Amino acid sequence: MFTIQETEIKERGITAVKKAERLGRPILLSEVYKLDLIDPLSFFNLGTERFLGERFFWKDPKDETVLVGLGISQQIQSDQATDRFFRVEKEWEIFLKDSLIFNSYLEIGTGPVIFGGFSFDPYKEKTELWSKYPDSLFYLPKYLLSIINEEAYLTTNIVCMPQDDESLFEKVNDERNELLQSLYKSPQTKQAALTKTEEILPEQWKRSVDEVVKELMNGQLKKVVLARELRLTFNQQLEAEHVLENLNKQQHESFIFAFESNGDCFLGATPERLVKKQEDEIFSTCLAGSISRGKTAEEDRLLGETLLHDQKNLIEHRYVVEMIKDALEGSCEEIILPDQPQLMKNRDIQHLYTPVIGKVRRETSLLLLVEKLHPTPALGGLPKREAVEKIRQVEVLDRGFYAAPLGWIDYRGNGEFAVSIRSGLIQGNEVSLFAGCGVVADSDSESEYLETGLKFRPMLRALRGE
Repeated sequence: MFTIQETEIKERGITAVKKAERLGRPILLSEVYKLDLIDPLSFFNLGTERFLGERFFWKDPKDETVLVGLGISQQIQSDQATDRFFRVEKEWEIFLKDSLIFNSYLEIGTGPVIFGGFSFDPYKEKTELWSKYPDSLFYLPKYLLSIINEEAYLTTNIVCMPQDDESLFEKVNDERNELLQSLYKSPQTKQAALTKTEEILPEQWKRSVDEVVKELMNGQLKKVVLARELRLTFNQQLEAEHVLENLNKQQHESFIFAFESNGDCFLGATPERLVKKQEDEIFSTCLAGSISRGKTAEEDRLLGETLLHDQKNLIEHRYVVEMIKDALEGSCEEIILPDQPQLMKNRDIQHLYTPVIGKVRRETSLLLLVEKLHPTPALGGLPKREAVEKIRQVEVLDRGFYAAPLGWIDYRGNGEFAVSIRSGLIQGNEVSLFAGCGVVADSDSESEYLETGLKFRPMLRALRGE
């Protein structure tokens, strides 16, 4: 059983309080300890009683970086649409100034890390559905478990005020040790039963697709992505922990995420990276064009071959590749991009996939890249500005954080953002699921409707515990 002695945190805390007194403002004290390997889902579950509504979970497809946050030490949030990426970046920089960080490890994703994201379109009229999530929202957790390449680290973040005393650090140390000792208790979770499924205005959605197809034949728009919503009701309150566990088992080779805010929980399993930054290296993903998986190996192979040669999907994919290449060129000294797409196979769907690697210029920040890339043609359309305006006009859905950038940034400027598709928003005993598809000039509304049905499957399976 792991415990941390309070001597160090008290000494460091008093130094931080003195600094806060001298500067007349809060100062961050952050310290990192290496631990024995901890199950990240168990750590997330620990927060059910004490930190409900203040947790996040993140896992990349290869388990190279797993992050779990409990509690909120600092929050960066805004509903201002203009310069929203720059504002978060600046606020994070200002907050980190003069902080005391005790981290003897070089691993990216340890120490102070903020987790969060942005809404898809801050100019779209907000509805009650996403009222708990501002257009920009990030947390610095009180306790962060980072599992980096199968090594575990615990970061504790305390915001020290000029008036604080030793008792604060004693409380934090006791709480931290309580958490670590509670890891050995197994929480009881119950599977909720689905009682009602409601498609939100499906016929209106199909008519919107037909109208957009007509415009695509005559105007400058090449592609518009339209999304729709499925609203599910269960016989009891849904436990995010249970759904997250199912997603982790069923869609393990995806980005698995959960992000709570004021009692709601946005979670999902997305195959799509937006951008990752490790010092001067960046990685992005072109993902567009999809088809179902086969019931046998041979059927699966034939479906994959069909996708690799399907002109509609290849054109849609090329749009994404060209846009991502154009968006990154101004910020990169070098970009490596394969000539042909390959297949990315998930449990329910296979996609056309092209990986992108680049070397960024020194002044390029992660959030600048996020701003340049969002939304890719796979989530918005082409041309970008006109497609987003069209979505704003015709889509009934308030997307909120669906199809938007979600991820993390550490105090050294490294981090990763995914595109939050294959996702749902839990609200008590109800959940909204979201799915979209790329509408192009030869799209058929019925087949696009069936494609969105396919994209609901991963979340439906996780919710039902299948």
